[in-house]
Amino acid sequence: MGQKAVAMVNNNSDFELVGVFNPIIDSLDPNDYGLDSKVKVFNNFSQINIEADIWIDFSIPSAVFDNTKFAISKGIRPVIGTSGLSEDQTSELKSLADDKKLGGIIASNFGISAVLMMKFAQTAAKYFDQAEIVETHHEDKLDAPSGTALNTARLIHEVQQQDEQKNPNESDPLGTRGGDYHGIKIHAIRLSGFIADEEVIFGSDGESLTVKQSTTDRASFMKGVQLAVKEVMNRNELVIGLEKII
Repeated sequence: MGQKAVAMVNNNSDFELVGVFNPIIDSLDPNDYGLDSKVKVFNNFSQINIEADIWIDFSIPSAVFDNTKFAISKGIRPVIGTSGLSEDQTSELKSLADDKKLGGIIASNFGISAVLMMKFAQTAAKYFDQAEIVETHHEDKLDAPSGTALNTARLIHEVQQQDEQKNPNESDPLGTRGGDYHGIKIHAIRLSGFIADEEVIFGSDGESLTVKQSTTDRASFMKGVQLAVKEVMNRNELVIGLEKII
């Protein structure tokens, strides 16, 4: 995803790549990574001494909070696509950015189809009392459930305003019914051959509805990132969710 983001910036005449950050690299020579010689390479926060408008982050769950906090402290607008932030961490980052009137976005998914799926699911939740979510990702994804699945559950719960009812007689000794977010079951699948799929299944008396999207190429996420980069330049707060600007 980092490589896709670099390519997106380099291919956009409105953008200019001024620096990259990776704490686990040794060489700071941009030529070693196929970058223009003008691009600064950093592996430590203390080295970052450049002017930048946007911090694009597709790192890992254990690093994203500190990365975003650093960007905000330097007045760099964060565009965060890394999942794994807790609700408390997200709230803290929003408070820090909003206090500085700094635009930014934290999105569980930058895929346009995924964002539309979440919006459609939230609309459907007005008319159904029960929903379950199934998300499938590549085997190397570190967090489960995915940020997209968790955000979808949040959006559904915002509409329903109550916990979904459980079957009091249900027995599940192996935990096969999935995770639970206010009664909404979330099932996470990790398999090779996938990038990112998600479906939301609604059920009611006599009918059901399935909303599904599939991602087959990570390059598709860059449409949303490009949209977000331009949008946060006109914002003075940290937005949670790409669905808020589409």
